[in-house]
Amino acid sequence: MNYQDTLNYLYNSMPMFQQVGSKAYKEGLENTFALDKYFNHPHKKYKTIHVAGTNGKGTCSHTLAAILQSAGYKVGLYTSPHLIDFGERIRVNGRPISQQYVVEFVEKHRSFFEPLYPSFFELTTAMAFLYFTEQEVDVAVIEVGLGGRLDCTNIIQPDLSIITNISYDHTALLGHTLNQIAVEKAGIIKPHTPVVIGEATEDTKPVFLAQAKKHHAHIVFAEEEQRLLEADRSESGEWIYQTKEYGNLKGELSGFYQIKNTNTLLSAIYQLQLLNYRIEEKDVREGFLKVGELTGLMGRWQKLQSSPTLICDTGHNTGGMSYIVEQLEQQIYKQLHFVIGMVDDKDIDGVLSILPKDAIYYFTKATVKRALPEKVLMEKAATFGLKGATYPDVVSAVKAAQEKSLPEDFIFVGGSSFIVADLLSNRDTLNLH
Repeated sequence: MNYQDTLNYLYNSMPMFQQVGSKAYKEGLENTFALDKYFNHPHKKYKTIHVAGTNGKGTCSHTLAAILQSAGYKVGLYTSPHLIDFGERIRVNGRPISQQYVVEFVEKHRSFFEPLYPSFFELTTAMAFLYFTEQEVDVAVIEVGLGGRLDCTNIIQPDLSIITNISYDHTALLGHTLNQIAVEKAGIIKPHTPVVIGEATEDTKPVFLAQAKKHHAHIVFAEEEQRLLEADRSESGEWIYQTKEYGNLKGELSGFYQIKNTNTLLSAIYQLQLLNYRIEEKDVREGFLKVGELTGLMGRWQKLQSSPTLICDTGHNTGGMSYIVEQLEQQIYKQLHFVIGMVDDKDIDGVLSILPKDAIYYFTKATVKRALPEKVLMEKAATFGLKGATYPDVVSAVKAAQEKSLPEDFIFVGGSSFIVADLLSNRDTLNLH
């Protein structure tokens, strides 16, 4: 098989959450332990940092990897989902896993794993752990796929655990209250292992405290430490953070939610320094300033066009979208054009209820099986006073928005990671550079 044949095999033979949602979710770690034993426990051969949370865990994982790379470590980075190519999920010092490795991994090991019928995520996690060993990484930043307690990344024994925040997402699998969701996320807290909590509420804080006490784990609440003192905009739109340790710190990523992420990261960096990680001020500065270049991070309040401005963002639940809406309110434009698509297992009503009423909407769907039909989305949106038209795919929706926009207008594209993925995959078609 060539690379594309191999990916088709993985996507179609193994249940893939990205495509089919909860049908791909396998509760329990039996397959994970079997794969781990077969590959001789590769994750034990390097240091790890584990990152969970409803929103921000991808950005925090990438930024932390960028900082560690800047400090001279050889860094593995495992995240999901990918936006354009599978290789984005598994990186070493920012370079995606080679296509040849993916092909050879499947050819060499399929006789073992096929009888297990693992999920796509179980298999790719095993692939990542093995790849990092063979690449001889010093440390790997591992992002939780879904939840935490039963996530197949949860077999690692990290140096540090990070839980960015708790919001409503995947409620059918993780629970319908913040307390229940927090229990699942808190499952990554390990014995005698420090944990940084980015944001906590009255519902979630007792859960984290109880789990940390049970495991004799040192727990840090980033909001209480307040290592980030203030955040201001530069003329070019970047954040200038006022910090306890580093004075003025410039951040490449410009989304409003980066303020919370940065406060979490500053606490995490301090804990890693206490664990004798060699992280100097220059490394922190470079990591924050060059996270996209160093790790390949995409889709976080990413500007793709000027006149009219076109921004995309992967925020896809009420927690993430609330920050996006707040940031849109701060933009200066004549008319807002909103290209939106969602998947059918999200809190669709919750997201629609907070979207701006004065925007022109372009309802569409991504090229995944979980995508909510655009006409259904438009009908739901109408009950919240949102008006627009439907388009069968992201390209046609964005083209329509471009054609109807004046130079002083603003186009936002989002609602789902998969909408952003389809957008970025078609940048040439849409003349976005």
